[in-house]
Amino acid sequence: MIIIGEKLNSTLSNVHSAIENHDAAFIQDLALRQSDAGAVYIDINAGMFLSDEPEKLEWMVESVQDAIKTPLSLDSPNPRAIERALKANKNSKPLINSITCENERFNTLLPLISEYNTSVIALCLDDNGMPETVEDRLMISDRLINRLVKAGISIDDIFIDPMIRPISTGSNYGIIALDTIRKVRESFPNVHITSGLSNVSFGLPVRKLLNQAFLVSAIYAGMDAAIMNPLDKRLMSLLYASETLVGKDDYCMEFLTKFREGYFES
Repeated sequence: MIIIGEKLNSTLSNVHSAIENHDAAFIQDLALRQSDAGAVYIDINAGMFLSDEPEKLEWMVESVQDAIKTPLSLDSPNPRAIERALKANKNSKPLINSITCENERFNTLLPLISEYNTSVIALCLDDNGMPETVEDRLMISDRLINRLVKAGISIDDIFIDPMIRPISTGSNYGIIALDTIRKVRESFPNVHITSGLSNVSFGLPVRKLLNQAFLVSAIYAGMDAAIMNPLDKRLMSLLYASETLVGKDDYCMEFLTKFREGYFES
């Protein structure tokens, strides 16, 4: 599983304050702890700073890469912010979070993806808005993948996000998400599939429980990446157990290693 650590997000009050006050030590510590917990990418988001997001995102990149070498996920729909962050990046190949099939957004972000040779999260969203059905999501996925590959982006660098909607706003949204994951995996076996894991539980109590249940189901459906909290030990325990059960852990070696390290929370 490709874990994209979600905690450096400006919507979180403590992170917002750290960015506002240029508290590099706080940002670096949170990045380091996520990396040590197993994050493959560290997602950084300064989107709450509407007037100076490019500068804030650039500062976050510089602060994080002074502490760790883990690749960064640059989280913004703003091409100016993404470009500033890419110019500042010294770590290995970054991930842009995210592009959509909306023509303006696609056409402004694609040159940056190509120029800097990045990976990219592609949201199942087009100029008609957020799709309601599995079929519409699959159609947008197909268009996104074909447009990106035609532009020279390797399919291994594409992460399809089926756009998880909160089940608090529609009892069928969990099934729609899981069915989309399964059908995208069947149609495009070499593409990555990701999601913002906590989106599914928005507006409900005991969100961790729903996130954990969804992760297990999504891994079975074919998801191989997630924007999630790697500091949630129970969530990480379920991730390793699920990957073992669906045959993604040869001879259970990863599971056994984590057990011996005292990693699991039962």
